[in-house]
Amino acid sequence: MAAKKSSTSGGRKTSPGVNLNTRPKNYQAVIKIVGVGGGGTNALNRMVQMKIGGVDFVAANTDAQSLLGSKADIKLDLGRKTTRGLGAGANPETGRQAAIDSEELIREALKGSDMVFVAAGMGGGTGTGASPIIAKIAHELGALTVGVVTRPFGFEGRRRSVQAEEGIQALRDVLDTLIIIPNDRLLQISDKDVKASEAFITADEILGNGVRGISDLITSPGVINVDFADVRTVLTDAGNAVLGIGQSSGEQRAPNAAQAAISSPLLEANMDGAEGVLLTIAGSENLGLQEVDEAARVVTERADDNAEIIFGQIYDDSLGDSVRVTVVAAGYGQRPNRSNSSMAEGLENSEEGELPGFVQG
Repeated sequence: MAAKKSSTSGGRKTSPGVNLNTRPKNYQAVIKIVGVGGGGTNALNRMVQMKIGGVDFVAANTDAQSLLGSKADIKLDLGRKTTRGLGAGANPETGRQAAIDSEELIREALKGSDMVFVAAGMGGGTGTGASPIIAKIAHELGALTVGVVTRPFGFEGRRRSVQAEEGIQALRDVLDTLIIIPNDRLLQISDKDVKASEAFITADEILGNGVRGISDLITSPGVINVDFADVRTVLTDAGNAVLGIGQSSGEQRAPNAAQAAISSPLLEANMDGAEGVLLTIAGSENLGLQEVDEAARVVTERADDNAEIIFGQIYDDSLGDSVRVTVVAAGYGQRPNRSNSSMAEGLENSEEGELPGFVQG
């Protein structure tokens, strides 16, 4: 189905000295997913298990024990001289300083990236404090930078909630697009007897599906493919975004999955007013074009007439008889204010010291 507004490819440089318009036709976008802190590292491990393809996984933490168990391709031991590998003690300032101390380490790991996802659970020390620093570095390197983070559950306490909001604001000001997953809303789609450990696993899976819904558009084969430049058009400097995921099987599986996605409890706002929409429809090879059209219509009819809609269909045989629809609606309200992020300050003045090399997994 055609988008309501045609896509255009800009000439923004995505890595130093290299323009997408001059790259060979077979160039594949370099996408890196950075899991920051304990929550981000756990989510990253879940994404590895989900077999998200065409990306590099990077774990960044102040907790050496957590890094040791990480399944990431690259492991960044942040602020070893400051934390001695023992974590940030739930103090965002410690996490922030650890990332500043490891600036060159982070730059080395992210250089050459076209797109960087920063995944974290907000409210703790490393995820909250280090994520804005890492996002700022990624953006300075020319990468399209997208944050996918979780707000803490209510049972985690007020202090963690306040710290999370401060970290979210700092992130919003240094990256292109920020997707926030409110953990408390997961309780609306969970059994009332769900255990705390199971709730955190569900949060990791939702975060992973959000990342996959975007990255698959670029990296996975399908009948309807999407260029990286199209995704960049929607997400560059878009500010706030919301995520909806729906899955259904049986009769009317495609439109039902689409309806579930745009009605998802994870959506903190409806699609009204979104300036751009990324729509991913995934299914096995028995997914018919008529079904794809029906699902796309459900979403596009809810979107604003002037919205930029980027739509792709991908194959995922693991879904069997099910269809999964992922919707990312971007361009709400507050936009990045790169001169206003105090938590991400300090990179220019950070002292260069002896930094540990990053460990290839």
